[in-house]
Amino acid sequence: MRVLEEDLYPSTPGKVKVERAGAMSRHVHRCFASTGTMFLWALFLVAMTATYLSVHSFVDTSSRYFAASWGGLHWERQIRASASPRRPPGSAEGAGLSVLVTGAAGFVGTHCALALRRRGDGVVGIDNFNSYYDPSLKKARRALLGSHGVFVVEGDINDGRLLAKLFDVVPFTHVLHLAAQAGVRYAMENPASYVHSNVAGLVSLLEACKDADPQPAIVWASSSSVYGLNDRVPFSEAHRTDQPASLYAATKKAGEEITHTYNHIYGLSVTGLRFFTVYGPWGRPDMAYFSFTRNILQGKPITVYQGRDHVDLARDFTYIDDIVRGCLASLDTAGRSTGTGGKKRGPAPYRIFNLGNTSPVTVPTLVSILERYLRVKAKKNVIEMPGNGDVPYTHANISLAREELGYKPTTSLEMGLKKFVRWYLSYYGYNRGTHTFRNS
Repeated sequence: MRVLEEDLYPSTPGKVKVERAGAMSRHVHRCFASTGTMFLWALFLVAMTATYLSVHSFVDTSSRYFAASWGGLHWERQIRASASPRRPPGSAEGAGLSVLVTGAAGFVGTHCALALRRRGDGVVGIDNFNSYYDPSLKKARRALLGSHGVFVVEGDINDGRLLAKLFDVVPFTHVLHLAAQAGVRYAMENPASYVHSNVAGLVSLLEACKDADPQPAIVWASSSSVYGLNDRVPFSEAHRTDQPASLYAATKKAGEEITHTYNHIYGLSVTGLRFFTVYGPWGRPDMAYFSFTRNILQGKPITVYQGRDHVDLARDFTYIDDIVRGCLASLDTAGRSTGTGGKKRGPAPYRIFNLGNTSPVTVPTLVSILERYLRVKAKKNVIEMPGNGDVPYTHANISLAREELGYKPTTSLEMGLKKFVRWYLSYYGYNRGTHTFRNS
């Protein structure tokens, strides 16, 4: 017969209270003893978890540090050696500049870095080698720079720690900021990359520059795209630039406003350069003249856009050597920054220049020149330009750059494309007999 819990207690009232109280006390004691044990175990588990997370975090941080592509005594020695000017002491040009070139493995960056090194300036490059176009071309440019004693750091300008380290190792006199996410049409596919590189990256660089001691003078690449829907030609620096036609243009316009702010608040010397359709050897594969060349040689059709009413598009094509001369002249004439430790001590120069060729050429004319040098007739698909942010016409007014920089473009599209085709056939190893490429 099952015994109920009540049957364990006698019927005497007083004894019931005492006995039940004792039993309750023992029950509570066992409960607290069990709870205390559980609490100790919980504390132990928390401690073990915290220790694990701490060690894991340390190992993870350490592994990231040791796996980083920068840092260490050897790296610092390479940076200092590359940044050291090599002009003869007492030469007419002076002691030489020490320039940080961002986007150094890019098209314009490579040419500018080489030109600076050839005249004896110190140059350190930085590039993130992204995959917007074939990274092997960027690595080939880096190898070219390395053969001329220019060290290129693989890193992102959004990495504040890296930038701070570079300025800590070398007191750069100038920054030539050419790193950017380029391309008008790609902005419709990946808009975030433009904000990341052209806006956030620019701010990260300006922060490093304003905190540097001494502050460097900054020359940076804006774009002719900022003129957007402006229909007054030729485009002048005095024209409105508040109607961008693409996100790319909008980020470059934002960059002009941001650099003006840092100039005003922190005394950074800033020169913005509005490039007009730069082309030439070692160029960008996403540019029309580059992709036209490959497709024509491979017998593939090319797409030629037209404006409304079958109007041919025209561009102010500017050869790379002319752009380089404009960049170097901007560095040479840039006034000093006036801030120290992020505090402005006086007004600093703020300038914007057009760098173009002043001779717009239609796209069909460009194609005909390529056909002549490639000795192949192009298969053309002519269609109306879609609403993708492109503009029908660009034409640079360069009177301001001519006056203040001594800028004078000398290379015609005919001569420039001839040099480009010669480089292209050599670099990719095109065999006219078999119509094949050695390096595709």
